[in-house]
Amino acid sequence: MLQEIRKRGVAVSLQAFAACMVVYFGYHAVHGERGFLAYVQLNKELEQAKLQATDLSDRRGAMEMKVAGLRPESLDLDLLDERARLLLNYGQVNDGVVRFDGGLEGRELGKSDVKPVSSSLN
Repeated sequence: MLQEIRKRGVAVSLQAFAACMVVYFGYHAVHGERGFLAYVQLNKELEQAKLQATDLSDRRGAMEMKVAGLRPESLDLDLLDERARLLLNYGQVNDGVVRFDGGLEGRELGKSDVKPVSSSLN
């Protein structure tokens, strides 16, 4: 009888050990540093990085277009004039200024909203 208890005890202990190993490796396969959840998180970060790279590439392309217009070989005078006016706050005598009344959010502009400004410059 004692021999049968030992025999069954060895069998049960091997099964328990195997079950513990399956649980241990299963847990780390899902929650571990390189497990399934880490893989999903890494894929999310990769998608965000790709979107950011695309956005930055588009912005760089737009900036390169503006810079290309300011090179001496292909100088775009309208772009140069626009940038000078914007950065230096310059204008010309025949430029008009249009002012709007406040509270225009959510409304379309009508003729009554635009008020003419005198063109007298000092």
